Amino acid sequence: MTVLSAVTVFVAAVAPGLIDSGSPLALARLPLECLLALVALILLPWRWVRRAIAVLAAVLLVAAAILAALDRVFLSTVGRPFDVVSGWSELVDGYGVVSDSAGSLGALALLVLIGLLIVAAVVAVAASLLHLARVLGRRRRASLIGASVLTAGWLVLALVGAQVVAGEPVAAADSITAAASTVAQVEVSARDRAVFDRSAASDPYSRLPASDLLTGLKGKDVLVVFVESYGQVAVQGTPFASGVDSVLRSGDAELAAHGYSERSAFLTSSTFGGISWLAHSTLQTGLWVDSQQKYDQVTATTRFTLSDAFRKAGWRTLSDVPSDTRPWSIGSSFYHFGTQLNAKNVGYRGPAFSYARVPDQYTWAYLQKHELGVPHAPLMAEIDLVSSHTPWTPLPRLVPWDAVGDGSVYDPQPAEGLPPSVVWQSPQHVQQLYGQSIEYTMGSLFSFLTTFDDPDLVLVVLGDHQPATVVSGVGANHQVPISIISKDPTVIDRIGSWKWEPGMLPSPRAPVWRMDAFRDRFLAAYGP
Repeated sequence: MTVLSAVTVFVAAVAPGLIDSGSPLALARLPLECLLALVALILLPWRWVRRAIAVLAAVLLVAAAILAALDRVFLSTVGRPFDVVSGWSELVDGYGVVSDSAGSLGALALLVLIGLLIVAAVVAVAASLLHLARVLGRRRRASLIGASVLTAGWLVLALVGAQVVAGEPVAAADSITAAASTVAQVEVSARDRAVFDRSAASDPYSRLPASDLLTGLKGKDVLVVFVESYGQVAVQGTPFASGVDSVLRSGDAELAAHGYSERSAFLTSSTFGGISWLAHSTLQTGLWVDSQQKYDQVTATTRFTLSDAFRKAGWRTLSDVPSDTRPWSIGSSFYHFGTQLNAKNVGYRGPAFSYARVPDQYTWAYLQKHELGVPHAPLMAEIDLVSSHTPWTPLPRLVPWDAVGDGSVYDPQPAEGLPPSVVWQSPQHVQQLYGQSIEYTMGSLFSFLTTFDDPDLVLVVLGDHQPATVVSGVGANHQVPISIISKDPTVIDRIGSWKWEPGMLPSPRAPVWRMDAFRDRFLAAYGP
């Protein structure tokens, strides 16, 4: 029991470093927390105080391990550590993705299991500390001498900076470091909030009269189309890029045959691997929205968005978010979209494809039938294409446009693909299906444009972020392709000074802008 207790406490103390490095060599460390907790438990004579300290120490050790695990998960998906200030709502959204992919019952069972494991870990560590305190308390003098020697050794190791695994000092203090890091995050968050508030308040475009807004697009229907997870890796430098590139080149030829012109470049997204709404708000507001805190801040203000500019200039505005199942409050209160479409109000009666409740082709078909293909005032819409959302399986395939109907034509298709639990056992399989999802989404876009052939349509098509690390690789950049498509040569001429490249496939030499620069340059290009 004593050996088991010692191992339990030791592993709990070094667990953050073990999780962070992923190397068993991270066990070769001396945790300061163990020494401090045991000395305190040996010296204190009151049983209730010892129990309170044991429980508190256990909570701190387990919390540090949980934060390390969250950091690991967030780094592998969204490319940054977990933010203790604003990351909790992102966990809720992550649970939603798991629920859509694995089913609500499976996701709930996983959540319950994790909760039980956390409680069990706290109980086990606290009980182990109390057992060790009782054993060492019987030999108090020898125990304190041993603790003093180990503490001296820890100080020496800390001074020389000894490491067995890079970035993980042998003189470990993971829980103390995690607590200090949490405090620092709170302080930095407070400073960032004040700076961001000042940036959001300064906006000369909000004061322009309607007559000076978007005059170069009068009479056009303008669609801002976000392609989920459409990153640079989809078109350059990866084994799966060749398939996407082939679809884009074929699309170029088809669009040219129908009189379209396109210009393309790259934007640096404010997010990576997920949390798409940060990218959407960055493009719309002209502010660098790279955290949930900043998103919550800006959406509580009256910041002038692209959709506001179009609405002020006389366009009717619409959003289509097929991943939503209920009204989007921020779509009304902040973006001021006049109409909001989601998975529940577009008449879709077909199957879901994991996270993607509505296939992209159906999104286009509904928009054409109910908005673009009927007499209407000029429309500005933000459209989310979600078929390329993780887990990228099963995937839909195109059907004849006149067969789309209410979507029930897609009923057999989900069974033709593999479930995420099978696909995600192989990173190569995940990457392959990611590429195929982008091929489907871009293929449906080209088919829509060439089938319905609208001379008054202008599209801004871009990715929201790079896909998760399992696809993009460790250390990938945040660049996403962006294209402007129109049949009207004057629309393309307006952005001639941008030096964007012809076609839908930007080369490695294409211009790269930060995503927050787009709003102001777009409003300037299409102003008076």
